[in-house]
Amino acid sequence: MTKRAAGRAGGIAAALPAALFVALAGTVLHRQDVQVAGIALPWGAAAALVLLASVELLLGAAFRSIVPTAVCGAGCYALTGWWATLEPGRRLILGDLAGNLWILGIAVVTVVMLTWCRRYARRG
Repeated sequence: MTKRAAGRAGGIAAALPAALFVALAGTVLHRQDVQVAGIALPWGAAAALVLLASVELLLGAAFRSIVPTAVCGAGCYALTGWWATLEPGRRLILGDLAGNLWILGIAVVTVVMLTWCRRYARRG
């Protein structure tokens, strides 16, 4: 196994538990809101997306590859998507503003971080 392949495998191995952590922490956090002039602003969804972006940036910079960033984003999206489609009594993510920001924001943040982490990728 080459050194590059070993590094990629290590990045994927690190990205999977990171995706689980971000999906769990973000799902717990996304429901937090603050009332401003009678309107609920979901600061928890924004904070969960910042957490996702920081973990993806850490993975991209540490392993100098976009593969761990992509695996983390895809794993987080898959887990939260699954939790959003459970039957109504067990559903963890609702179809309201906070839930939609969290679910759709995962895809947007992952694409942005993949673009950003390309600068850390090894050449050659």
